[in-house]
Amino acid sequence: MNTIDRLVRKLSPQGVPHKALAELGTFTRGGGPQKKDFIDAGTGCIHYGQIYTHYGISAEETNVFVAPEVASRSRTAAPGDVVIAVTGENDEDLGKAVAWLGDSPVAVSNHTLIFTSLLVPKFVSYFLQSTSFHQQKQRYITGAEVRSLPAKGLGSIRIPVPPLEVQQEIVRILDKFTELEAELEAELEARQKQYAHYRRQLVEASQSSDVSTLGKWEDRGVVKLGRGKVISKKTLAATPGDYPVYSSSGVGSGEFGRYGKYMFDDERITWSVDGGGRLFHRPAHKYSVTNVSGWMTVDASQVRTKYLYYVLITKWENERFDYTRKAHPSVIRDVYSFSIPSLETQDEVVDALNSFDALVGDLSSGLPAEIVARRKQYEYYRDRLLSFEELSA
Repeated sequence: MNTIDRLVRKLSPQGVPHKALAELGTFTRGGGPQKKDFIDAGTGCIHYGQIYTHYGISAEETNVFVAPEVASRSRTAAPGDVVIAVTGENDEDLGKAVAWLGDSPVAVSNHTLIFTSLLVPKFVSYFLQSTSFHQQKQRYITGAEVRSLPAKGLGSIRIPVPPLEVQQEIVRILDKFTELEAELEAELEARQKQYAHYRRQLVEASQSSDVSTLGKWEDRGVVKLGRGKVISKKTLAATPGDYPVYSSSGVGSGEFGRYGKYMFDDERITWSVDGGGRLFHRPAHKYSVTNVSGWMTVDASQVRTKYLYYVLITKWENERFDYTRKAHPSVIRDVYSFSIPSLETQDEVVDALNSFDALVGDLSSGLPAEIVARRKQYEYYRDRLLSFEELSA
């Protein structure tokens, strides 16, 4: 912080100007590439859905491509532009951004705005994560079930504009925080891979040759699949309460918000239909799931919910669900196949994996807790670094 203070006193002693984004650059709406246009190689493409799930603050390469002729009729972001997602299921999604730092233009899908300015690109991306930005954008968000942030509203949001040298130093400091968190996450990921290997061995050893698809088990009444219902932020605000609502857009536990009503109070498996098909074990409590989540119950006389969860997690690791292939209940009925061993065998597997799972995932100790603490520290310093005394008019 001292370095930033010294630079500001030296370069902007009277204070830092705050300006509307529209005063500092131009917004161009993305458009052109669609999922059906994606190919294995060609011109890079940023799809708005991946801004939520794939990218961080910046990117120098993409993992989806379109043919040159598709790119030629598409909106593109030049190196140094910031691609901003302006449509989402909830308010938190709106304004998520990636600074494009590749060597050549990249095609950009719809539901985005491309911001071109003389600001340091990553400085803009970091600002779009800040508390100040999220507080300002609320007045401009429109829509009920699908939320949008119009270009005019986004352009009205005010951003501090310190000298470029200060912007670069802020980016350097925040990048360091990001790198430290990434190192911790890499170590945690390595441990999780060890655990996944151990889990896979135990699950596979418990399986037999009497294998059926999830759909056939459902036909026999062993399991039952369903889907949540539409619950928007507006719905939550209209009926406040303390019951969690889970959705594919959430992180961690998948919690989307809190509600005054609940759909379930029993043990279930839920999964994200839109968010990569990730599965969750939900112990008995009062909760709801949104329409972009599926739910599953079991016949307790034949299968333990937690055992089935461990089986499905193991199967899920070999699948790929994303914004092009969604994990609808009708899809996973035919994707997952497994056998159901005796309840005694199921209990043995669950007991062993519960113990191992606690070592890896307990947020009260170890690496996960350190990552949470580091993330809170980062958010605190990010907001401080992006707060400046405004230059008097």
